[in-house]
Order: sequence, then structure tokens, then C-alpha cells
Amino acid sequence: MRLSAGAAIVRAPFRKLKASGPSRPPLGIAGLLCFVLGAICVQAFPALPPLPVLAGLGLGGLFLLACRRLRPAALALGFVWASAFALVRLHDDLPRDLEGRDILLEGTVASLPEPNERGVRFEFAVDRILTPDAASVPSRLRLTWYDPAKAILAGEHWRLTARLKRPHGMLNPGGMDYELWLFAQDVRALGYVRESPGNLRLAPANPWLPGAWRQHLSNRIHESLSGSPFDGVIRALVMGDDSAISHDQWEVLRRTGTAHLIAISGSHISLIALLAYGLAGGVAARLQLMRWPPPALAAVAAIAAAASYSALTGFAIPTRRALIMIVIAMGGIIVRRNPRPPYTLALALAAVVLLDPLAVVAPGFWLSFLAVAFILYLLTGRLRKSGLLHGLAWTNWATSLGLAPVLLFFFGQISLVSPLANLFAVPVLGLAITPLALFSAVALLAWPEAGQTLMAFTEVLVAWTWKALAWLSGLSWAQWQHAAPPLPTALLAALGAAALMVPRGIPGRWLGLCLLLPAATHAPEPPPEGHYRLALLDVGQALASVVETHTHTLVFDTGARLSDSFDMGSAVLEPYLHSLGITAIDTLIVSHGDNDHIGGAATLLQRFPVAAAVSSVPDRLAHPSAKSCQAGQAWEWDGVRFEMLWPESPAGNNNDGSCVLHVSGPQGSALLTGDIERAAESGLVARYGSALASTVLIAPHHGSKTSSSPEFLSEVHPAIALFSAGYRNRWGFPNAQVLERYRRFGIRVFDTASGGALIVQSGSALPEVLPYRLSYRRYWHDGAPAPTPESPAGAGSR
Repeated sequence: MRLSAGAAIVRAPFRKLKASGPSRPPLGIAGLLCFVLGAICVQAFPALPPLPVLAGLGLGGLFLLACRRLRPAALALGFVWASAFALVRLHDDLPRDLEGRDILLEGTVASLPEPNERGVRFEFAVDRILTPDAASVPSRLRLTWYDPAKAILAGEHWRLTARLKRPHGMLNPGGMDYELWLFAQDVRALGYVRESPGNLRLAPANPWLPGAWRQHLSNRIHESLSGSPFDGVIRALVMGDDSAISHDQWEVLRRTGTAHLIAISGSHISLIALLAYGLAGGVAARLQLMRWPPPALAAVAAIAAAASYSALTGFAIPTRRALIMIVIAMGGIIVRRNPRPPYTLALALAAVVLLDPLAVVAPGFWLSFLAVAFILYLLTGRLRKSGLLHGLAWTNWATSLGLAPVLLFFFGQISLVSPLANLFAVPVLGLAITPLALFSAVALLAWPEAGQTLMAFTEVLVAWTWKALAWLSGLSWAQWQHAAPPLPTALLAALGAAALMVPRGIPGRWLGLCLLLPAATHAPEPPPEGHYRLALLDVGQALASVVETHTHTLVFDTGARLSDSFDMGSAVLEPYLHSLGITAIDTLIVSHGDNDHIGGAATLLQRFPVAAAVSSVPDRLAHPSAKSCQAGQAWEWDGVRFEMLWPESPAGNNNDGSCVLHVSGPQGSALLTGDIERAAESGLVARYGSALASTVLIAPHHGSKTSSSPEFLSEVHPAIALFSAGYRNRWGFPNAQVLERYRRFGIRVFDTASGGALIVQSGSALPEVLPYRLSYRRYWHDGAPAPTPESPAGAGSR
């Protein structure tokens, strides 16, 4: 049921056509899938093949095509095409010597601005570079203007002074790959607007361009719903602008598995196309138009309606996918061909990849096509016909089961209430409220008074629906979190779900349960008894780390809270812990109360059971038994000893009052230091002396020049030092002199800015440090060389 409108757009119209005789398509389903597979293979490469290799593969593919070896030819050509597409996009990047410089630009606001409490964020299409020695700048930028009062509208032409940097994002196991998202959006540089008298609005938006329409309509909807908590939800339903949906609302949608109904997707576009098809077909038949077949006229109307709606959404990537699918399905009707629905689906899949090979990296791409494929599978070979309501309910439940392995693989979570939530939300939100919201939006432009009334009624319906979704979301068992299975295991699970749904009478359906079990029981291997695993996570200019033993988990610091809807607890720590199958935290330690250390704590305390909480500022933790950290506190887990070394007495919120934790096992030790500076370092040296010796040191205060004194490093004498620092942070951490001091002591240094998350596994005299940016290297990641255990690197190279 979830995307049944999408399945209908592929299947239903062909029933009205007479078969035009058997025809063999030039490339069958297998060949089309081989082309897609070639594009998929490219996305696993750490670097793109050189041009001579691609040229050779391209010529080989053409030779195979000439020899009628279509499948291997399609595979090779898909690989070459995706590689060439990526090379062109990579070429449009920001030269490193322009990072951090003020550049004067002219261009157009290319997206709906996204206001927040700190300013406004928008995409900027560059037309001219006015700074003489700035030879090239990417054609599309993502800028922030730190002025909440600044009024910027989509489509306006501006002259701006911007300070840019390359698209470098945080990179952690289980977390979002922000660099991939930017690459897929064709955003090749980030930056912010510098305050300057030269910042001028040169021209208003062209009222005939889609960007101006979107902005005008968004403003009218916002004005009509001023003060409504569902303003963002209705704007998302009408035009795909989900920037105003609150964090709590996203949580409800996530837990109920209904987010696909809010952000404009294939189901929305298909619904609009089906309505246009039915209306135009009925009108053409009633008018008895004989010059053109009514089905062909209806198909043209469906394509026009889908394209218009896609323009209203700014041709977002999901709507482009749906539009291509509709054009292909309706194109078959226009040219009077009757291809099988599976072939139509495969052709649409290949067409999307042909136009945008990077579509294959988006979870929504696979969820859309696999949902339609699974619905077609459910409707094929069934002899028993059920009633409408029973059929819809069964299709909805079966589709939820079929997509469960895909959701588990991409997101590590499955909404258990999704079948029930979608059973009423799809007809109510998808088939009733969305068309009403669209009609209300049009009425706002043509007849404001009537549009205002209709929009108020739409809000009432959304509010009623939301109450039901919020109730389902509040159930303790609404969502199942689990470690994402490896790809082979997920594929087995998908096969198992399909096996469970084979028609009755075919033996062996129960074997599907056996194929589902490996994914359902997958659990990453914890450290063995007596060993620990330390992860210094990539949280920008902040600190967050996790220490695991065989059966216990400790979180030391939680990163920053950057806005009401974004903090490192939800963005980094939660997905990292879930990727390891960790569902509870034994001890949470917050070294001190600075935002870059305590910012994500509230989220963790909300979403995980936390047995014990310790901090130098326990009163700021929402935990019933939070207590102050103090030297002398000690415990042991699974053969690994934990000891609090500092502060000597409760010290309140200051850097030198940070909690300092020592972790030691038979195979090495680690010292976690928070933001201590020279005074606390001297106190530690005086109190413990050589007992501070540790194999791994998390560098104090991000490598500030006020920390890492020679006396402290001499006593700790680590083999490895880890720095948590943001890419091109404004403080220049880690300080170059501090880095040089570490190297004089023979200490290998790593930092999160260039290495991503740094994973340390104890188990030998010299523990292994595995930078995630090295192990998960992909061609779209920022080109700075990642540090390796054999070749120390870090911020000192910047």
C-alpha cells in the first residue's frame, strides 16, 4: 500500500490498451539491470579509475555491443558512464588555495532559504567571480548568512562576499556521509556570507521562473498558517519544503515509518499523474475526440501534471525519479506499446541511472523502486481475489515486510507500527489531505479568502491525523533498533521476505524465515575479555568518545548542540552505538559543562537507558543519580580497569575541573583528558608521576597551546595521541607548536579532521589506530590524504 500509486502508474494504464503484437526490446530486463549494476560498482571505489582505463573499458563495451553481447556491454558502459559523470562533477571543486579567503561573487539564490535561530542557509548558483585572482569557484554553493533578520528570497540575484571551504563533513561509522549528500546534490563548496557593504541585492526574482513561484507559494502558505505547528508539514506536503518541520515531528514520522508521506515522493507524483490521467481520459471520451486516442491524450496530461508538480518542488531528486518513471510508463501508452510492467520498471530504473548515476547511493532510490517491484510481485500469480479493503491491508503489511531488510540495511531500524500507521495514513494523508492541501494552495493564489478557509480545514485534518501518529510513536515498542547487517546478509533477508510472500500452494514458504534470521540476529563482535575498544568520534570542533569492553559501554563526552534540532548525540553518537548493536549505556561521563562536551548529553539520556552518570557539573545532567567526578573513583569491567584521576575535589565548570579518566587493561591503556590545561596537568604530574603512563592519549583541550606541557607528555609518554578538532576550525587546533612538541617526543599523532572517527583496538604492545576516513574511503571524499598508522598525519599538515 505504501507506494501502491506508483505500482498502479506502471500497471493499470496498460489494461486499457490492446496488445500491439509481440515485440522484443533491444535490451531486456537483465541488460538494463546490468547497466545499473555497472553504475553501482563505481560507488564502492576509493578513487575513480584513470582516464585511459575508462577509455579502454568504454571501447571494450562498444565492441561487446557490436558483437551483440548485450549484458556484459551494458555492465561495462554503465561503469564507464557513472565514472565519467563523477569525474565531471569532481572537476567542479574549490581550489585549496581559495579556502578561507573572501571572494566576491554574483549569482542567484537557487533554493528556498532555510531560516534558523542563527541566520539563514541557502544554495547559491554562481554566475560571475569578481575577485581578480580567484580563477574558479564551484558553480553551486551552500551558504549561511549569520543574520537572522536578513530577508533572502529564492530566485533573487545577489552580489555577495563569501568565505568558502571544500565540502568536508564529519565521518563516523553508522552516521550520515554528509560529503556524499553534498556530492549527490552537486554542491561542491560550503561557506558563509561575510559582512560587507558590497553585499547587494542586484535584481528581484524573475516571476516567470519556478524558483519565484515556489517562494511566493511558500510565503502565502506560511502567512495563512502563521503560528500553526503544522505549517512545516503542510508546506512539505504541497511543495516538498521540509525545512520547517520540527525535530519532534520528524521523530514521530521516523518512529511510525510515515516520513515518505510528508516529503514529496513517488507516491505523490504518481497520485497527481493518475488523477490527471483519469480526468483527461474521461473528458476526452466524453467529448468523443477521434483525432487522438483518449488514452494517449490522458497520458500526455498525466506527464504534464507530473512535470508541473515536480517544478513546484524544485525538481528535487526524488521527484525527478518519479517523473522519469511516469514519462516511461505513459510513453508506452502514447506510442501504443504494451510492455510488461516489470520491463517498464526496469527501463525506468535504468533511465534514472542514465540521467543521474549518483541516484544509486540514495536510500530513497532503492526504497521507491523496490516497493513498486514488491507490489508488482504481490499482484502477480494470485488466483484468489480478495476484497478491496482486505487487499489493501494485506498489500500494506506485505510491503512493510518486504522493505524491512532494506530499511534495516540503510538505517539500522524498523518501525514496528508502520503497517498500522500506513494503513490509515496513506489514504488519509496521501489520498485525501495532500490533494486538498494542493487545491487549497492554488486557491490561496486565485481566491485568497476561499484558500484561507480551505487551508484552515486542511490544518484541522492534519492535526487529527497527527494525534493518531503521535500516539503510535509514543508506544515503547514502536521502533526496533538493530545493528545494520552486511550487504550479503541483507540480500538474503530480502530473498527471505519474498519467499514468505509466494502464492499459497507453493511449498517451502517457511524457508523464508531461515533467510531472515541472519539479519535479525546479526551483532558486531565486541572486544574480547580483557580488551577494550576506544572510538574518538568525528564531531567537528568538539569531543565525544566511546569505550567498549566485552559487555559494557562507556561514553566520555557527547559533542556539541548546534541548534534546537541538531546535536552530536543524535547525529553521531546514537547511530554509532546502534551500528554496534549497543542499546544501553553503562556509564556516561561528561568532563565539564562547555557546549562542545555536554551538548549531546540530553539526547543520549532521552534515547538510551543510562545506568550511571558522572560529571564535573552533575546538576546539568537530567539523570536521577548523576554525581560529581572525583579522583579515586574506580571500577572494573570485563578485566579492564577504569580510574578517575581528576579533579581532586568537585571543581565546577572550568577547563581545569574536567574529569580525567584512565582506562587500562593487560594489552595497553588510554588517558581521556577533557579540556584540562597546564594547571591541571601540573597537578596530575605532581600526584601520579610516572603512573600517568598510557599507550594512548586523547590530547587535552583539542591540542590548544595552553595544554600538552612537556612535563605532562614526559610522564604520560604515549605511543599515540588523538586530537579531536574540526576541519579548518577558527582556533587553529591543534596548534602547530603543540604538534611539533608531540613529534619531538616520538608520539604518532592522528586527528579527526583528516581521519574521521579514530578507532583504537587494544590487543598488542602498540595498538592499531584505524581512521574511518581511510577504511571507508570513497572517491567523493575530500582529497586530503587520510592519516595511516604507518604515516602520521593530522592538522599539522594543514
